[in-house]
Amino acid sequence: MTGFSKRKLGRTGLTVGPLGVAASYGAPAEAFEAAFEKGCNYFYLGSGRHRSGMRTAIRNLSRQGRRDNLVIAIQSYARFGILMEWYLKRSLRLMGLEQAEIFILGWHNRPPAPGLVRRAQAMKAKGLCRFLAMSGHQRRLFPKMAVDGVFDLFHVRYNPAHRGAENDIFPHLTGDDRPGIVSYTATRWGQLLNPKKMPPGDSVPASSDCYRFVLSNPAVDVCMCGPKNLEQMRAALKALELGPLDEADMERMQRIGDYVHSHTRRF
Repeated sequence: MTGFSKRKLGRTGLTVGPLGVAASYGAPAEAFEAAFEKGCNYFYLGSGRHRSGMRTAIRNLSRQGRRDNLVIAIQSYARFGILMEWYLKRSLRLMGLEQAEIFILGWHNRPPAPGLVRRAQAMKAKGLCRFLAMSGHQRRLFPKMAVDGVFDLFHVRYNPAHRGAENDIFPHLTGDDRPGIVSYTATRWGQLLNPKKMPPGDSVPASSDCYRFVLSNPAVDVCMCGPKNLEQMRAALKALELGPLDEADMERMQRIGDYVHSHTRRF
């Protein structure tokens, strides 16, 4: 069985590793640099407090002349254009950068306000970012937002317990000119790894099993992981070598996902 390899991020044309890394969970710079060496170049910075490790890794890699191989995605939850632009500029300044590859309008469960979208487009025109993205939890919204072509990619929730994207999103975003798809919450906030939440007779999956489940779907370009330390990063990276799940393991992950979904309330 072959592992997962780099691919194009939808119509952006950006080459990305299949496993993306998120900054907000406290991992040190060495964890992100180790991931980069394994081909993980999609670096996501949200608004969490523990971003110093990724910032340091980006500065280190940039000093080594490797900035061109990084795909940096910065997300803002701001609902006012002036705050959104301030946040992006500040984030870039803290990393010594002039531009991010991707700027994400975060957590929109209804269409973003027209003024906010215009401000984001103006930020793109200024060269602060190359592509625009949107994230949210309302699955049916994404195909609608793809119609006018403003957003080049979407961050969507997808994991064994939340498989609705297989019907509501993925079949509607196809073809060579489709938006890129980045998936988050692969472990359902750790619930898919909790021994107390397993169905009778099933063992606890590894974190890499959750990432493999997501990446086994060809509609997904990047699956995010959020390591807290180097050990968790190394555990996640095993997914790259192991590759897609076989039929039996896919059925097992779906069974665990259904059980977790039916026995927990969060989302």
